[in-house]
Amino acid sequence: MLFNSISFLIFFPLVTLGYFIIPYKWRWIWLLIASYYFYMSWNPVYALLIATSTFITYLCGVLLQSTERIEDEEKRIRLRKTWLILSLVINFSILFFYKYYNFLGDNINRVMEHFAINMQVPYFDVMLPVGISFYTFQAIGYTMDVYRRDIKAEMHLGKYALFISFFPQLVAGPIERSGNLLRQFYEKHTFDLERAKRGFVLMLWGFFQKVVIADRVAILVNQVYGNYEAYAGFEIALATVLFSIQIYCDFAGYTYIAIGAAKIMGFELMQNFDTPYFAKSIKEFWRRWHISLSGWFKDYLYIPLGGSRCNRLKRYRNIMITFLVSGIWHGSGWNYIIWGGLHGMYQVVGDIITPVRQRVARFFGLSKEKFSYKSLQVLTTFILVDFAWIFFRTADLTSALGIIKQMFSSFNPWIFFDQSLYQLGLDQKDFGVMMISIILMIGVELVGKHFDFEEAIAKEHCVFTWAVFMVIILGILIFGVYGPGYAASQFIYFQF
Repeated sequence: MLFNSISFLIFFPLVTLGYFIIPYKWRWIWLLIASYYFYMSWNPVYALLIATSTFITYLCGVLLQSTERIEDEEKRIRLRKTWLILSLVINFSILFFYKYYNFLGDNINRVMEHFAINMQVPYFDVMLPVGISFYTFQAIGYTMDVYRRDIKAEMHLGKYALFISFFPQLVAGPIERSGNLLRQFYEKHTFDLERAKRGFVLMLWGFFQKVVIADRVAILVNQVYGNYEAYAGFEIALATVLFSIQIYCDFAGYTYIAIGAAKIMGFELMQNFDTPYFAKSIKEFWRRWHISLSGWFKDYLYIPLGGSRCNRLKRYRNIMITFLVSGIWHGSGWNYIIWGGLHGMYQVVGDIITPVRQRVARFFGLSKEKFSYKSLQVLTTFILVDFAWIFFRTADLTSALGIIKQMFSSFNPWIFFDQSLYQLGLDQKDFGVMMISIILMIGVELVGKHFDFEEAIAKEHCVFTWAVFMVIILGILIFGVYGPGYAASQFIYFQF
């Protein structure tokens, strides 16, 4: 059940209505049933996996909490490590089998074939469960928090199960922390019209980004990347820049819908994006892009490795490990590993050449406070991020290298003036709608840094508010991109 589907547009109002009608003490049951129904709409069998992850991390959390009563410190430490390792091993094993086993097996088989070893790692034809990386990391984060004594273990199995499976953020985040979301299941939520209007604004903005921008841009990107040998130079460059827009609008659009849906019911999910393409460095980009995942890796991997509290060489090692693992988290392919490695390398090289950049800036009299200097930083960061997206978008390393080769094989700026752009999958009208929508989105998000659109719309007179809603809804219906029979287009990050 996709957010941008008729099924969800029926499902969500019914769940919300039921939530506020049902007595408070039974609401968690209603949401839990709704969340499992939502997840099982993809494949009912995979509900067993999320239930297993839920029960194991719940049990290990309770066992970790129980060790506080043990007076023998050595025994207490040993048991705490045992329960933590048990939780990590089981959860990572499930994730590994479904997401990485065949990839690793394929690489091992190639090596054995190269050395003429007559042995094969068996292949299992299994479908990747939707959102497994997201809910696994959320469950593991909870176990780590209990182990560190940042929180006390949750004793209510049902509410903990709801924390892991809460349907707005179940399949593509944000990756929530128990300290934020879990406690909210104990709060008594009453329907608040102003809060609901704020949530609805966010949902509409998410739908606009997804069906008006992301799905329209995808047509051009898919055509060029799907047959990259037929294109060159600026055609490839344009498709690559537009993929940056596509993946942002696709993922941020999902997040806005998730945050808005949760807000309507009274829950506050964490922010996951903060105009990332206006970052002035790669480090800042990762403070603005997929914030919940960046925070997860920082708290549970980078800092435990030593973080920045060590010598320069070890700090660079920690950065590279973190970003390589981030690449692996996103997908089982060398292209994802290279994508993560590039982002790590950007940060390491950027830190190494900082003194050189500072001397060059002083030589040319460039001030860090000048708009021109900041603009150059933003442009440079975007180009680096955009280049790395090539590896993320392509199916394999060979395709990525082929696209890079084609990009630099020809200098053809005339495509922007001879109407060649309208041969890339979008006609002149659709291309114009795409560009206007992108400009509108950029303007709204930049102004939104200083002006709260949701609050302004929500506090207006009801007639004005609903007039705005109707205009946005009509805009989405008229300019949205839909498949045959209004089939919904899947969100990119669902595959992770």
